[in-house]
Amino acid sequence: MTQRLDYTQVSPAGVKALGGVYGYVTQSGLPAALVELVFLRISQINNCAYCLDMHTRDLLKKDVPIEKLALVQAWEEGGALFDARERAALAWAESVTRVASTGVPDADFAAAHAVFSEKELVDLTIAIGLMNTYNRLAISFRNTPQAVAMASR
Repeated sequence: MTQRLDYTQVSPAGVKALGGVYGYVTQSGLPAALVELVFLRISQINNCAYCLDMHTRDLLKKDVPIEKLALVQAWEEGGALFDARERAALAWAESVTRVASTGVPDADFAAAHAVFSEKELVDLTIAIGLMNTYNRLAISFRNTPQAVAMASR
């Protein structure tokens, strides 16, 4: 995979604005590991190799067990590996990410709202939108995953 262009160089102000949103998400009070799990799941749905590589590495640095990471894509079958908030966040992330096909139904909102406060749910949705944007940038402009860059050396 060859990078098409470096959007961080072409539009530094735009990337900085996205970074401001990311900074907000990190300060929102949502647990960092929960947000990273959501980022990983969204990147799986969108098939973003760059982000899959990055978020897997970030979750390993946060001491998330490899067994849990291996089952993020099949979290509904992960049993006690995922707590109620993680399951709700992953379900919400899937519904919102697939908005064109789901329409984000009332039942999905009710399930997420039962576990998250209104502020948490809005902040989680901001995080979901942000990761979808980052995925689209990385996929569109062919960012090279760290693992691929390392293997090419």
